Amino acid sequence: MRVSSFNFLALPLLAFAAPLGAAAGQDAQAARTPVILVTDIGTDIDDSWALALALRSPELDLKLVLTDPADTVYRAAVAAKFLEAAGRSDIPVAIGDNEGPQGDAFKTLEPWVSGYDLARYPGKVYPHGIDALIDVVERSPRPVTIVAIGPIHSLAMALAKAPDIAAKCRFVGMFGSFDVGYGGGVPSAETNVRVNPAGFRAVLSAPWIDILLTPLDTCGLVDLEGQRYHSIWSATDDPMLRAVIESYCIFAPRQNWMKCDFFATRSTTLFDCVAVYLAYSEELVATETIRFDVTDDGFTRRSAAGPYTARVAIRWKDRDAFEALLSSRLLAR
Repeated sequence: MRVSSFNFLALPLLAFAAPLGAAAGQDAQAARTPVILVTDIGTDIDDSWALALALRSPELDLKLVLTDPADTVYRAAVAAKFLEAAGRSDIPVAIGDNEGPQGDAFKTLEPWVSGYDLARYPGKVYPHGIDALIDVVERSPRPVTIVAIGPIHSLAMALAKAPDIAAKCRFVGMFGSFDVGYGGGVPSAETNVRVNPAGFRAVLSAPWIDILLTPLDTCGLVDLEGQRYHSIWSATDDPMLRAVIESYCIFAPRQNWMKCDFFATRSTTLFDCVAVYLAYSEELVATETIRFDVTDDGFTRRSAAGPYTARVAIRWKDRDAFEALLSSRLLAR
């Protein structure tokens, strides 16, 4: 199965006589960063918020949404329904390997996709998502940024099958905990690492153009409340934001790891939105190049002799500015 591509060389000569306005639009399109989003959407609700941010970030050109790990058909249905609600069924959905580790997987949005027929998604659905990811990377004339916001079973499999793709990509991920853990406490075994430490090690070992991580040190501190949240809650005329809030209202009583009785007044922690932001900007974070090890129980521990090195968004320069940006971007159609 091959992902469709645009054959630039096949354009007739007259296409190059476009008006200046059209040429400017083409230049803007060419400047956008091609992105593949690897997501475990359908468990924690922050993946839905992150997908919304990716759709509202003009710097990003979302080429593929790959669902991973486990329950990947269910997750693909969540992604497809969301994209369709947002009017973006031009974006293909790829189904990752369904044999990945379950971890804390729970179908929190199952009622939201009840009755949704994935086969009727107006866009493309690739049942062999690993092959689709490889194909997008290999066909892209520009480096692709892979934004990973869940345990990365299928991405590790893609690298095993086609190791050369890493040299054509940046890797941006929501992984780890170095100095700060959940709730601003001591370092934690962050879930995306804990569920599949072997897969994370395999991905870190690949020869990416760049590796940039947002650990709990930064992403674990982000939420929306007050007017910034209320504006999104009240945006009932925006189909994409309505899908976010509908999903959140279903998620809140069904998830089983926190008391979520505040969904009418604020968001949960929006871990994954930070990874999407880092795909196009680092202005609001301080980064540090860190050597570290990955333990079998999912900790990322600083180590001068550690086998892994990554650039890490280790602290905020201005978290309030990021949360303001996040709210305004989501509200900007």
